[in-house]
Amino acid sequence: MKIFITSQIKSIDAYTIKHEPIESIDLMERAAYAIFTWFSSIYNANRKILVFCGPGNNGGDGLALARLLLNAGFNVQCYYLYSKTFSEDFKINFERFKKVSPNIFQLISRNDFPQLDSKNIVVDALYGSGLSRPIEGLAADLISFINASRATIVAIDIPSGLFGEENPVPNSNPVVRASHILSLQFPKIAFFMAENETFVKNWIVLPIGLHPDAIAQAPSPFFYTTLSDISPKLFTQSKFAHKGSYGHVLIMAGSFGMMGAAIFCSKAAIRSGVGLATINIPKCGYVIAQTSVPEALALTDSCDSHLTAIPDISRYSAICIGPGIGQNPETAQMVANLINGSTKPMVIDADALNLISKNIDILLHLKTIAILTPHPGEFDRLFGKSSNSWERLEKAISMAKKYGVIIVLKGAYTRVVLPSGEVHFNSTGNSGMATGGSGDVLSGIIAGLLARGLEPHAAAIVGVYIHGLAGDLATGDFGVVSLCATDILNYICKAFQHIKNDED
Repeated sequence: MKIFITSQIKSIDAYTIKHEPIESIDLMERAAYAIFTWFSSIYNANRKILVFCGPGNNGGDGLALARLLLNAGFNVQCYYLYSKTFSEDFKINFERFKKVSPNIFQLISRNDFPQLDSKNIVVDALYGSGLSRPIEGLAADLISFINASRATIVAIDIPSGLFGEENPVPNSNPVVRASHILSLQFPKIAFFMAENETFVKNWIVLPIGLHPDAIAQAPSPFFYTTLSDISPKLFTQSKFAHKGSYGHVLIMAGSFGMMGAAIFCSKAAIRSGVGLATINIPKCGYVIAQTSVPEALALTDSCDSHLTAIPDISRYSAICIGPGIGQNPETAQMVANLINGSTKPMVIDADALNLISKNIDILLHLKTIAILTPHPGEFDRLFGKSSNSWERLEKAISMAKKYGVIIVLKGAYTRVVLPSGEVHFNSTGNSGMATGGSGDVLSGIIAGLLARGLEPHAAAIVGVYIHGLAGDLATGDFGVVSLCATDILNYICKAFQHIKNDED
């Protein structure tokens, strides 16, 4: 799914109106009907619904929704902010509403605000994603009033007061704290930023039939990865295949006291369908590796406690380096030598990233595509601190282009940033995955897919999706509080099966 900035969405609306063709008021009715369909499937008619409308088209959406709900037997009251000007579509829907109900009230002062309680549903139709300045005055007071209530709050398109892309951090502007957001046709980029979690709890995209040609023609570097983007054909197994058919991955991981990272990573690579896996570990990890991952070959370094040397890598399809390798200077030199000399596609994770951060321009010596998998702290050590998630994303785009690398910026809606500037937000995963070892599992999945022969960008995007899906499936049995990396690892097979079943 393409994701667009708010100015582009406005242009796509205009294209649809011109080329479908359809009147803007009829497109608004279509959007309102999509919202109404969701409402009527979630809530019953015995709950009081209070719709708060602004003077623009977002308010027009609210008025149209209120009318549809009334006609379906819902208990609806409508309130609109005083304004000197109203959009044309607002005016039309205002008149339409008055024909079916007198329950529409103008808000001129705080004294006009209705009573709200926990049984009410509030519809926020004050301001849409085109907002360009902080809300003030009576509208700001109304937002504070709504937020202070215990009502269920449903925002149309975007919580009023939130900008579609970059927002101030901390955000002291008045913004509706929505329980649910019904985003029209596309999610908004602001939904993917951690700082907006207070205002964006649950959102759903409602298609409203915007013109497919406009969507196809509009350029965007932003995408949202869903199940439909993951082709089961990527994992087709030939009847005549053998273990050499699906690649050989080298996992360079572990140090004294940190062998768990090597185990998680190598097991995840094997679960991802790679034909062969070799774990390159210090001597102290030999028994652990042979006992914990009998499916893998063990290749030991000459050093007992940490990795110091690069083995012969000619026979490997892909390399993963970093999980649990520590910060020893000998290990740092080994990482630098690998980057300078290897032509094998590789995943660079964890301690390897921290070592590289001390001399970031070593990435300019890469002779192959590399997939970097930092969490926000590792990213900041690599490329410098950012004041907010939007700035960090812009920096990731810039650094991916500069160094010709793929950056997997981990977290909620993990972002896969390509050297072309494309950003793929992931749709799977949950807060329970914020646990030790989860990142090692992810790097192993990506490395396994890379060794199988997937293109680096596909290995990163698909690997992130499968990792999150495994976490989601595991959460169904273990919940988010108790979820651990072992659970994610054990559900990789179910994630692959889920993708296959979707095709069937």
